[in-house]
Order: sequence, then C-alpha cells, then structure tokens
Amino acid sequence: MTSAKPLAGLKVLDFGHTIMGPCAGVLFADLGADVVKIEPVDGDPTRRLPGFAAGFFATYNRNKRSIAIDLKRPEGQAILHRLVKDADIVLENFGPGTIERLKCSWDDLRKVNPRLVYLSMKGFLKGPYENRGALDEVVQMQSGLAYMTGPPGRPLRAGAPVIDILGGVFGVVAALSALRERDVTGMGQKVSSSLFESATFMLGAVVVGSAVIGGPMPPMPARKNAWGVYDVFTASDGGQVFIGCTSDGHWQRFCDAFGFDDWRDDPRLLGNANRCEAREWMLPELERRITRLPLDEILARCETARVAYSRVGRPDELSLDPHLLANGGLLATAVAGFGGGPLVGIPALPVEFGDARDRPGLERQPPRVGEHTDDILSAAGYSAREIADLRAAGILGATANVSA
Repeated sequence: MTSAKPLAGLKVLDFGHTIMGPCAGVLFADLGADVVKIEPVDGDPTRRLPGFAAGFFATYNRNKRSIAIDLKRPEGQAILHRLVKDADIVLENFGPGTIERLKCSWDDLRKVNPRLVYLSMKGFLKGPYENRGALDEVVQMQSGLAYMTGPPGRPLRAGAPVIDILGGVFGVVAALSALRERDVTGMGQKVSSSLFESATFMLGAVVVGSAVIGGPMPPMPARKNAWGVYDVFTASDGGQVFIGCTSDGHWQRFCDAFGFDDWRDDPRLLGNANRCEAREWMLPELERRITRLPLDEILARCETARVAYSRVGRPDELSLDPHLLANGGLLATAVAGFGGGPLVGIPALPVEFGDARDRPGLERQPPRVGEHTDDILSAAGYSAREIADLRAAGILGATANVSA
C-alpha cells in the first residue's frame, strides 16, 4: 500500500490497447485514479500476444478494473454512455475511424458529459498524415530515430517501445492540463498526443545540432564523441562495463584509481578537447589496460574514482537490482492468468512524492477479462437482473471472472 495517490477521486475510462493507450491508463491508475479498462467481451487482444509482446498486458494494466462490453451493439454503447456521465477522462488509441464507428467519439460523448476530458492518442496530430495508421517502429523509422540508433546504413529501432510510452506520457500531460483548465472554465475538451510528433520531439537536439555543424548528424555508432572516455570496455572475465569521464576531475580520479600515472599529467591528455583528439590512439591502449582486470575490480575502481560507470546489464536482471529492490522500484505483479500465477517484479512509476519520498505502488493486480463488470454496473445503477439479462444477450462478458 502507498500514500502516493495524488489523482485519487478522478474517474477514467480506458479504451487503450497494446501500449500507448494502456501506458497512459496505468499512469493515471498508479497515481490513484479509478481507471476502468473497457474490453471486448473476449478480452483485449494484447492479452494473447506472443514473443516480444508477451509482457505488454501485465505491464501496462495493473491497478485497473476491467469491464467487458460488446460496443459494436447499441446496447453496449448505451452502457458506455451511462458510465461516461460520471467520468472525468476517456482515453483511446484506436486506429483512425474505429472509435467513431463504436459511437464513442468525442462528438458522441461530449453530449453526454460536457465536462469530459477526451484523450485521443494516434499516430499523427493534425496534418497530411493524420488519417494514417502508425506503429512505434514505423515512426522510429520515419522520424530518423532508427537512423540515429543503428550504424550507418542499418537503421535500428530502440530496444523498448520508447515512442509508444512517450506518446502515452504526453497524453497524460495534455489530459491533466485540460483538467486544470476545466477548473477555470467548467468545460471539458478533446486533447491529443501522437507517436510521430513524440518521436520528433525526442530528436530536437539532433535537428539543432545538424544545423550547427552544417550537415546531417551521423548515427550514434559513428558519431564524433563529445568526451574522450565514453565507451564500453570488456573485462578479463568477459563482462562489459560502460565508463564515462566527462570532466577533468573525472579523468584525474580515473587515472589515480587505475594507476595510470603516465597519463594523469600527459600534456596530450590534459583537457577534454585533447582527450577527444587522442581517442584514435588512446582508446585501444585503454582497452588493452582495462581488459587485464576482472569486471568486479573495474567496477570497484570506478566507484573509487567517482566517475559515471555501469556494468552492461540485461532487462531480465532488473528484478534482482538492489537499488530497485530497496526503494519500492519493483512491483510484484501477476503475469500468468492475470490476477494469479507467478509474480514478477515489474518496474514502478519512476516518481516520488513528499518528504517521505513515497512511490506509487501496486493496489490491484492486472484484471481478468471483465473481472469488475458487475461491480461497475451496479455502481452505475444497474440491477442484478439487468446485468444478468445483458450477459445472457452477449452484451457483457460471459462471467464476471473470465480468465485471460
């Protein structure tokens, strides 16, 4: 349990699927809002994705309640409209035209609740591309992020869905800003975020840098480094470590810790600019010297030198990270069957609140399909008989506790 619930009292209806929408929803949920996930009667398709996407649902749907409704039928749409009357925020990231066909667009729902904030997350904001579908990887390619990530001629997507996540975060920023404006005007509004514009925002410094140097910025693997020592090195036992010396103080302490007395006062290596010019001969020699040492010793010497450093790790190792384990940074989340099964430490929201430095925590495991349908509809005024009739007609999920 946690006291970090600054959004307690807000009611959010979450039409999100895959990553961008559910990511926005989990931010609201982790921060204390009552987030109701709207699913088809057979469940969010994300629940059944294999391979790289197998962890999507459990990661981005904790702390939410689930209701399963057939929104393709008028009776299901009527249920949703009834729930919207008391909602503060509706969020969706359907492809172009889908939410309109379900009669749950901004124009449909604003008539039900003029105070509603409607967050629409798409591939593109207003413009020539706005009716295109998009994916995280598509806009990484289109924006130039993949070009900057891979070596020359080999564009490479980032190793995590960074644009989906950033688009969700920007969506939450927009929605909370609209809520603040509602405090003044009393009226809701539609706000939007997008994948493409989120990707371009990330590349702003590269755009400016290209203008400054008078040509395209080279991809990261081929870049001219801004610091003399800013690289990955391999230890004698095969482990790898990244070391960054970004100041003269770093360099001097680095030389002291590793016993590089011949380099500490070498005029060719005094000042970062000289070290950058010396990289062609210095780095191979530095690699040769460091490779003699085992990884643990390299890490210990970097700690003594107080330079920026890290062992090169894998994501699956985060569940054992002592820092995350010590500060509430991992949430024991059920990932099989959703709501039960083995628990995995999933990274928490990366924020703290107050002098106690409270972290948003896990209040509710990722829900089963329609797990909270009866409770949600009862609170909206539906009788037990009405709920049973809707379920018998196939408007609601078959039971209140259908597993994923």
